[in-house]
Amino acid sequence: MSQKRILITGAAGFLGSHLCDRFIAEGFHVIAMDNLITGDIRNIEHLFKLENFEFYHHDVSKYVHIPGDLHYILHFASPASPIDYLKIPIQTLKVSSLGTHNLLGLAKAKNARILVASTSEVYGDPLVHPQTEDYWGNVNPIGPRGVYDEAKRFQEAITMAYHTYHKVETRIVRIFNTYGPRMRLNDGRVLPAFIGQALRGEDLTMFGDGSQTRSFCYVADLVEGIRRLLFCDYAQPVNIGNPSEITIREFGEEILKLTGANQKLISLPLPTDDPKQRRPDITKAREILNWEPTISRAEGLRITFDYFKTLSNEELHKKEHRFS
Repeated sequence: MSQKRILITGAAGFLGSHLCDRFIAEGFHVIAMDNLITGDIRNIEHLFKLENFEFYHHDVSKYVHIPGDLHYILHFASPASPIDYLKIPIQTLKVSSLGTHNLLGLAKAKNARILVASTSEVYGDPLVHPQTEDYWGNVNPIGPRGVYDEAKRFQEAITMAYHTYHKVETRIVRIFNTYGPRMRLNDGRVLPAFIGQALRGEDLTMFGDGSQTRSFCYVADLVEGIRRLLFCDYAQPVNIGNPSEITIREFGEEILKLTGANQKLISLPLPTDDPKQRRPDITKAREILNWEPTISRAEGLRITFDYFKTLSNEELHKKEHRFS
C-alpha cells in the first residue's frame, strides 16, 4: 500500500504541531502548512530533517494547491486565543471562511477526507450545561468575540454544505480548552497566564470573582480524540474535551500550589461576553469513538509547568494584555 499523505494546516501552532508529530509517528507523509501569523516554526523544526515531512509557508485564505495525491486534510489554521483574534479580527474571519472554502474545494478535487477544527466557542455563553452537540449556542455576533465565534459557526455550516451537496467526506471536532507543551506563555488564555504570572512572581489575575468554570483537556488526549474522529464514519460535530469542571478561582489555587508561588489571586473586571460556564458533554465521543480523556489535570499540569520552566527569560517576561 502506498504511503498516505495528509495536509495539516496551522501546523506550526500548538495543536497543529502535536498533530504533525502524531501522524509522522504513524507513518504518514505529512504536508504542513502555516503562514506563521501566530504559529512558531520552532514547534516543527525538529521534523524538517525527515523525508516524510514537508512545509509550505502559505496563507490558506488564498488559493491552496498541493501536487500529487492527498488522502486527508486536518484544517487547524486559525488564531485561537483572544489576544490573537482581537488583534487580527479580519484574518480570523477569513481563515475560517475563505480558508475553509479553499480547503473543502481541495478535498473535493482530491477526493480526500477533511476534518475541520471547530471550538466550544460556538456555544457562546451557554444557557445549557454541560454543552451537548445539539445545543445551538448563545453567541453575540457583533461582540468582541464574535469574529472568532461566528467564523467557526460559519466554518461548520460550509463544511456540512460540502458534505451534503458535494458528498465530501467531512468531520467536525468541537475542541474545548486544551493545554500542554508548546502553548504560548502570553497568548491570553487562563492557564499559560496563571503559570506565567506565578513564574514571574506576580499575583494571579482572574476575571470577576473567579466563579466561572472551565474544563481543561491535556493535548495528548485531544490528539487521540481527533485521530479517532478522522477515521470514524460520523459526519456530525463531536465534542472533544475533558468534562472535569473547575472554577477559575479553584484553578488559580491549583496553579499556586503546583508552582509553590506565594502570590495571591486578584480580581479584574469581566470581559464582554466571557462565558460563565464551559464543560463538554462527551457522550458522543464515548459512544462513537470509544474515547475519553485518560490524563488527569494534576499530571498534565506537571508536564506543562515543566515545559514552561524551560522558556527563556525573554519569553517569560514578554507580556501581552489578557482577555480570557
